[in-house]
Order: sequence, then structure tokens, then C-alpha cells
Amino acid sequence: MNTKTNSMLDKERSMALRGVAILGIVLHNYCHFLGFAVKENEYTFNAARPAAFMEKLAAADPDLLIHFFSFLGHYGVPVFLFLSGYGLVKKYEQKQFNHIGAPSFCRYHFLKLFRLMIVGYVAFIAVYLLRHNNGASVFSWDHVLAQLTMTINLLYPRPDSVIMPGPYWFFGLMMQLYLIYVLVLRRWRHDVLLIAVALGSLLVEWLLKDNAEALNYVRYNFVGGLLPFCMGIGCGRQEWCFSRPVWVALLLLSAFSVIEGGRTFGGWLMVPAFVVTGAVSTVKLLPVRWMRPLVFMGTCSAALFVMHPIARELIISHYRRIDIYGGICIYLLSAVALALMLKEVLKYIPKPRL
Repeated sequence: MNTKTNSMLDKERSMALRGVAILGIVLHNYCHFLGFAVKENEYTFNAARPAAFMEKLAAADPDLLIHFFSFLGHYGVPVFLFLSGYGLVKKYEQKQFNHIGAPSFCRYHFLKLFRLMIVGYVAFIAVYLLRHNNGASVFSWDHVLAQLTMTINLLYPRPDSVIMPGPYWFFGLMMQLYLIYVLVLRRWRHDVLLIAVALGSLLVEWLLKDNAEALNYVRYNFVGGLLPFCMGIGCGRQEWCFSRPVWVALLLLSAFSVIEGGRTFGGWLMVPAFVVTGAVSTVKLLPVRWMRPLVFMGTCSAALFVMHPIARELIISHYRRIDIYGGICIYLLSAVALALMLKEVLKYIPKPRL
């Protein structure tokens, strides 16, 4: 094992990993709205759901692909959190950026997220108001202000009932993790601290296993994201690189652990870690030519994340009961088209500077 001389993830494989993550998220956020699809365990745990997924898997259900993304696609989020932690180490723990203080760091990352979010948020509100009559209650001034300040996850005891579009909870989560990184994890760069923070987050979730509402709240906030985020920081600092047989073994172990681990509450808490190791192993094993479509998706991943709720809002009501697979294809193409449009719009919005 070489821990220093090679980079675990070069730029191309990082982009491919982003592509894997965004495909999972985009397809999940469509498929889990289909009434027949097996629903996910994302913020709380329901033992009946993994059992239902295993039944579909064992029966080779003809709609298995839809069940797969509905049940597992949301795990693209921990892959993004891993990449965020990895990227922060590669940028801010280098000599030329050591001088960046917490206020400048937080200002830069808030504006970076805000610049990305605002166009999609305004466009989604416009589309939603044209299609629904309850816009005044869904987009009340306090909800909009909380979303724009990325504090909505923390301010409301049931974030899932007020965040619209739903995937935008990620912006508040990222700001919380940025704060934890710059105030704690960058300042004290000890492996013991990193492990303690990750294990502490798991302990909090374990203690809330019988309180679904509290568990839902903490998983909408930083506690639920610390495990993959800390894994990214740790991998960025250590640069673990393995031989091909080891990556194959890690992929097989990860796949088994994701499926079997998700059956129990304790295993479910660890599944994000195995999703990350499985996703990293996958891009390490893929031939370069096979990664090109994933790399393309990775280059669009931020814009796709922002714009895919608009595509879903426009498409799903027409195709959720008829021509389901045609609807998914139209949704994906529409989401990519909107993402490419957003990338063009962003060229005219100045980027924040450190």
C-alpha cells in the first residue's frame, strides 16, 4: 500500500465520482415519487423497507431499476460529502491557503453556494406558482428567508415539511459542515479527533433510534453528514492507494454491506461509509473510456443538482402512471438541458473571491 506518493482520486476520477453521485440523486428524486417504488430509509429507519427491497431483488422484479434508485439513490449525498471533505483538504491544507481565516472562508463558501442556488430557487418558485394554488403557504416569507440564509435545516423542527424544493436541504447541511471544518477540523488536524467526531455523530443517531422526529431532525443537519465528510478529510490527508485486487475486494465487501447492513438500524447507520468505499472502488476500477459519460455528468453535477427539481416538477405529473420509462428519459434529458443552461447563466454572475 502506498500512502503518500499517489493521489487516491485524480481530477478525472473525482469528476466520475461526482457523476455517479448526481445520477443517483437525480434518479432517486424522481423514482421515489412513483407510487409502486420501494421507498428509502434516508432520515429515519423503517425495517419494512429494506425487506421490501430484498423481495424485489430476489424476485428479479421487472421494475428493479426503479426500486434500486428509489431505495438507494439518495446515497449520492454521502458521496458528495466525502468529495467535499476530500477537496477541502486538498485546497485549504496546502501552504498557499493556510492563511485563510474562518470569516473569509465562510463568506466565500456561503456566496459560492448562494450564487449556485439562487437562480434555480427563483426559477423553481416561478414554475411551482404557475402550477399550484398553495404557493403563499409553501413559500412564506420566513421559509424563503431561511432557505436563502441556509439556516432552514436548523430553524424548524421538521425540516422536511418546510424545505421546498426538497433537495435544497443540502445547502444548509454544507454550510454547517464548512463551519465545523474551518473552526474545528482544520485547526486541530489529528486523526483521533476526526475519528471521535465521526463516532460521536453515530452515537447521537443511535441514542435517538426510538425518537423518529428527533432522528429526522439531526439527520437533516450536520450530525447525519459527519461520517462521510470525515472520511473524505481522512482520505485527503492519508491518500490510501491500493492494488487492483484490493479495490475489487473492497467493492464486493461494500456492495454486500450496503444491502445487508441496511436491514438493521445499527447497520443502516454505517451504510453511508460503505456506499462511499463502494463508489470510490468503482471509479478506481473503471477503464478510462467508460468513465467519460460519468465525467461529463460530473462536470454538470452542481448545476444538475440545482435544476433537476424543476425538471421533475414539469415532467412527473404527466408520466408517473403511463409510459414510466419514457418519462424518466425525458426527465433526465430535461434536467441535463436545464443544467447546461444554468452553466451558461452562471458565466454572467461574478464568482466570489477569497
